[in-house]
Amino acid sequence: MKIWLMNHYATSMFEDRAGRHYWFAKELIARGYDVTVFCATTFLNNDKEIDTKGKVLTVKRRDGIPFVFVKTVVSVGNGMDRVKNMGMFYWNLFPAAKAYAKKYGKPDIILASSVHPLTMIAGIQIAKKMKIPCICEIRDLWPEGIFSHGRITEKSFLGMALTKGEHWIYKRADALIFTKEGDTDYLKEKRWTLEQGGDIPLSKCYYINNGVDVKAFEERRKKDILNDPDLSEEKFNVTYAGTIRPTNHVGNLLDTAKLILKKTGYEDVQILIFGDGIELPMLKERVERENIWNVRLKGFLERKFIPYILSCSSVNILNYAQDKYNWTRGNSSNKLFEYMASGKPVISTVHMGYSIINRYGCGVELDEDTPEALAEQIMRFHDMDQEQYSQIGMNAKTGAKDFDFVNLTDKLIKVIESVK
Repeated sequence: MKIWLMNHYATSMFEDRAGRHYWFAKELIARGYDVTVFCATTFLNNDKEIDTKGKVLTVKRRDGIPFVFVKTVVSVGNGMDRVKNMGMFYWNLFPAAKAYAKKYGKPDIILASSVHPLTMIAGIQIAKKMKIPCICEIRDLWPEGIFSHGRITEKSFLGMALTKGEHWIYKRADALIFTKEGDTDYLKEKRWTLEQGGDIPLSKCYYINNGVDVKAFEERRKKDILNDPDLSEEKFNVTYAGTIRPTNHVGNLLDTAKLILKKTGYEDVQILIFGDGIELPMLKERVERENIWNVRLKGFLERKFIPYILSCSSVNILNYAQDKYNWTRGNSSNKLFEYMASGKPVISTVHMGYSIINRYGCGVELDEDTPEALAEQIMRFHDMDQEQYSQIGMNAKTGAKDFDFVNLTDKLIKVIESVK
């Protein structure tokens, strides 16, 4: 069976040899499926791009997986360039799909993945022309995310148009995959389900969260070692790895560090912040100006070092602002599953619906995203007896196995079988 996976932003997966559709493709190919990944020539918020030599597409292979790079324009930030980037990817998917099918044969199924909806719209339209099923994968409820940030209101003309387009996708997809367990609650809130008199049957909705390749994680942990004195075992390392932007509320970690500095007996606690983003310069200035010496801003990190770094941590932090997103439907953060695979406790600064952390007993979720609440929990883990601490870490590692891509691919195959 030939399957095309369409994800605008899978370009970084080609480079990293990691990520949802890389791992799905690898697992499916190992089981005898013929899988191709379609993605953009550009990288998100980066001026790098894959050279197509003036053509609409170019094909490269990574670990036996064909990646079709569809020509787009470079975009950095969230301005008009990004809109052009999304539009051009949508527009060029059609000739790219036609050219690739002419050379290698048409697929049996298309799986079109968000974040933005144009990829799913293209997937549905291309599948219709080819008379094959299309599975749409919703990794972010869009446009709800835009509404929650206040950029556009749901009642505005544009908001209503976007919501209508979203409904069009859900209705016409042959199956829907949601990455958060509670995302189908959204369909019920909209009263779009067949059971409520709408036109979207819940029977075609599936839940497959993000996850981790446990075997690859362990291999990288042992192989890709980062020589960094801050990863010393003599320190109680509290680690955040991810983007530094308002949604992730990373400034909260600096305020937390200042509170811990005032407490006697916690001089060995240090907060390590790995990642880049628009707020990094501001945080650097704060650390220097306020002399927050128990914070280390490490900047951009190659993905291959993440398993080693997280495994050197004492506690890993999922740091979010509670008011920047609707957390009631669950969590599909990639780093949650990497945190769990490291075998270390997880602290989340938000209380999630359908809580994975609570279900597996692998950490704690805060009712308030305040520095006081976070500092209290860091110190609690610092003072915890070794047996209890080790059990929480073991729970994390055990839980990660349920989100291994071997198991997630089993779930994906069931979705594929349902639309054949």
